[in-house]
Amino acid sequence: MRILALDFGEKRIGAAVSDPLGFTAQGLETIENKGKQNVFQALKELCRETNAEEMVIGLPVNMNGTVGPKAKQVLDLVPELQKELGIPVSTWDERLSSRQALRLMIEEGLSRVKQKKQSDQLAAMIILQGYLESKRPKK
Repeated sequence: MRILALDFGEKRIGAAVSDPLGFTAQGLETIENKGKQNVFQALKELCRETNAEEMVIGLPVNMNGTVGPKAKQVLDLVPELQKELGIPVSTWDERLSSRQALRLMIEEGLSRVKQKKQSDQLAAMIILQGYLESKRPKK
């Protein structure tokens, strides 16, 4: 079963998908956030193309664990996405995923231009990888 992950931003939405066995995350194209209906249409297409049967969205909770305005927007979006896409949609604590993505890109020596293009995708991959690891049986 493939899982689609999103790093939802005001301007761009990073996306990643798992391999069929749920071990690794692969980055996908970044979706421009041009209104809810456009985003829903793009996500329907992405789900169809990737055969995603589940979705996880990064939940931008505050560093102290409280739910701020951005996290509230994501939580309000979850039932709408479930209805539109017809698949289960979960959230995953994304604290520090963008910072981790930036650190990885700096370590790789990417230019600022490339960092901007890849940061949303990499953040979605980090969210998905954390989610996938949480689903694995504990040793």
